[in-house]
Amino acid sequence: MITVNKLVPQGRGLAPVLLRRGTRIELGWDERQKSRLEATDSADRRLGIFLPRGSVLRGGDVLVAEDGSLVCVQAAAQPVMVVRACPAHGTPLDLPRAAYHLGNRHVALEVQADHLKLEPDHVLAGMLRSQHLIVSTEQLPFEPESGAYAGGGHGHGHGHEHGHDHGQAHAGHDHGADHDDHAGHGHG
Repeated sequence: MITVNKLVPQGRGLAPVLLRRGTRIELGWDERQKSRLEATDSADRRLGIFLPRGSVLRGGDVLVAEDGSLVCVQAAAQPVMVVRACPAHGTPLDLPRAAYHLGNRHVALEVQADHLKLEPDHVLAGMLRSQHLIVSTEQLPFEPESGAYAGGGHGHGHGHEHGHDHGQAHAGHDHGADHDDHAGHGHG
């Protein structure tokens, strides 16, 4: 087993050519919250990952093994609830309002401009549908927000040293198929 105990958040400072040579591990959200775990990388090597307590791995992070090799972390697809505003009956405040209510319940939540993602929960699904939101279950990577006090803001490892107008949406993001699940939607 190869020991891994160094984390380079989002591979900052590492040359792209080195990252391409690295192996990969795909981990779900539950696994990426553990500071000690075993995993098998894309070269079929057994890894013993030992990070400082409280460490959270994000998709795009890079681990450094004891032999100096790099291991790129990828967020594995997992079942998630995707919440979207109803185009027929919704308002621009529906998603922010839902995020507020979920935040009050301390729910791990990924916030995107046009949808929210959270771990499946039938009680929360019912609450969201009662607010005229569209809720579907999909298999997607899950990168919840790190929280306001976690030292990184929105937790997507996305620095703001690049130039873009924050009034514009990021182009080229593919967030999966749009599912219109109106079951239990309760429009009156």
